[in-house]
Amino acid sequence: MTTGPLSTPPSEARNRPQNPWWVDAVIYQVYPRSFADADGNGMGDLAGVTARLPYLQQLGVDAVWLSPFYVSPQKDGGYDVADYRDVDPLFGTLADADALIDAAHEAGLRIIVDLVPNHTSSAHPWFTEALATDPDTEEGRAARDRYMFRPGAGADGSEPPNNWQSTFGGQAWTRTTNPDGTPGDWYLHLFDSSQPDLNWENPEVRDEFEDILRFWLDRGVDGFRVDVAHGLVKAEGLPDHAERPGMVTDAGLAPAALSTDDGMDVSGHAEENPQDHSHPVPYHDQEGVHEIYRSWNQVLSEYDHDPVLVAEAWVAPLERLFRYVRPGEMHQAFNFTFLMAGWDAVRLSDAITVSVEEADKVGAPNTWVLSNHDTVRHASRFGLTDPTRYPSGIGAEDEQPDEALGWKRARAAALIELGLPGSAYVYQGDELGLPEHTELDDSLRQDPTFFRTEGAEKGRDGCRIPMPWRAGAPGLGFAVGNPSDDDGAAPGADAQPAAPWLPQPESYARYAADQQVGVKGSTFELYRQLIAVRGELDLGTGAFAWSRFHAPDHGVLAFTVTTGGGRHLGSGEPIPEKVVLVLANLGETAVDVPEHYAAAIFSQDEALQDGQLMPDSAAWFLRH
Repeated sequence: MTTGPLSTPPSEARNRPQNPWWVDAVIYQVYPRSFADADGNGMGDLAGVTARLPYLQQLGVDAVWLSPFYVSPQKDGGYDVADYRDVDPLFGTLADADALIDAAHEAGLRIIVDLVPNHTSSAHPWFTEALATDPDTEEGRAARDRYMFRPGAGADGSEPPNNWQSTFGGQAWTRTTNPDGTPGDWYLHLFDSSQPDLNWENPEVRDEFEDILRFWLDRGVDGFRVDVAHGLVKAEGLPDHAERPGMVTDAGLAPAALSTDDGMDVSGHAEENPQDHSHPVPYHDQEGVHEIYRSWNQVLSEYDHDPVLVAEAWVAPLERLFRYVRPGEMHQAFNFTFLMAGWDAVRLSDAITVSVEEADKVGAPNTWVLSNHDTVRHASRFGLTDPTRYPSGIGAEDEQPDEALGWKRARAAALIELGLPGSAYVYQGDELGLPEHTELDDSLRQDPTFFRTEGAEKGRDGCRIPMPWRAGAPGLGFAVGNPSDDDGAAPGADAQPAAPWLPQPESYARYAADQQVGVKGSTFELYRQLIAVRGELDLGTGAFAWSRFHAPDHGVLAFTVTTGGGRHLGSGEPIPEKVVLVLANLGETAVDVPEHYAAAIFSQDEALQDGQLMPDSAAWFLRH
């Protein structure tokens, strides 16, 4: 099948047309609730995204990944889906989704949508049917078989079926009440109780999601980011597992290079046989998920516009993660080992090394990401006393990051991320250097993690604060109005737009887009130029190698990316080989720049002084 018109995005204006577009794409994540508000009601929407496409064009990204916009009670920011084939009125209409897809294609941008297959909302018609139907009837059993219903333990069934814990805190089971008012079975929810887990052993569930894939592919989307891709299949018998599941718990294992002599990695987990593909967590990374994604790959192969499947799979070691992107399965998997390495040269070096090695084994491209809608923004994490920490949110009573230091390190990290071959993901606001909102009042928090842990974990609200567009406008211009206007008025209304659904900190005014777009030295211009140079030099499909100047023990990351060589497929003209050195100084003292490299083709302001690279800085060099 063929989608609508699509002009040539940056990733396809290069010399490797044999590669699918996603191999080296720069993909921008939009969290719709917080990107742009077209109707002035305080909540971001799809029309707002459409209005801001020129901004993304100017930035130079290749694709936009949209977090969920489906019909949902919004108990978990849209990751509790009640209808996968329609748009929640909060975000607009199905016609708005079609208009966004068409406008993005006209602008040369691809659209990736989120898909949430591990669970539905408790408001989904399937689940409401399961609760409303007598479980002792054939109809009731069939309705419940779409989910993970189980009888309780103990003589009267009053105990949960096993000891599994929810990712958001508390037990992972909730007991139901039968239609006649008697206590009933329990259902599994690895997240909030409003998010019941589906039963992927049921063919009806598998057929339903293949149909959902086709529904959106027929509307022209260019791929799917698959939420909790490692969680669909549970171990037979649902054996006990006492530890609370955590995205960090599973993916935070150090790569093999960080293991110690006693056979334990630095986080205290025993190393596993790399050939043993069983997973010790019975609800994550079970072998059966791969069969599902092989069938999905076949669905996508029916379409001729190279749609992509991207796995959000928090699994470790990386050898096991890259099994998701073997030929015939997913196309990409988020590299959380890189994200969680923090601002530390040894940890980053190890993460990059193992990532490159494992990607080569399966012939898949790497992905690189620094922040997303589930993580404390890296501009704040890097400003902590320990810049490798990965907190579950930051509150006013917690250590406050050094904003200036985190901002500087985040800019240097952009040169590392965008210099690496593969695909790079940019979370909305990364290109502005946005920090976390670390002083959000607890009374305003909405993340279920905060409530299910009774406030012990602040959760993810701080990284989901609405974007600042205009420093002098109400809500910092979150209500887009006419993007070319400077007054920030919401469309079609004389009244002031509603306040954004989460308040922005005062500091966001100086980070606003209108303070950065076209402003020399701004973080936006840094990202824009990096993305442009990355495309011109074809770094995304280059050959990676550590440089002889690489010295992570001394805080120095140094790698080369070699591009070019061979001939143009069309003209037959030779393509000059280029060797780019990416040099990053994560240490405390300046380091010398290699003499046989030309003047920097890109660096941060004041990063280079008297032939040296300053601390917390990075630069790209072209070899003579």
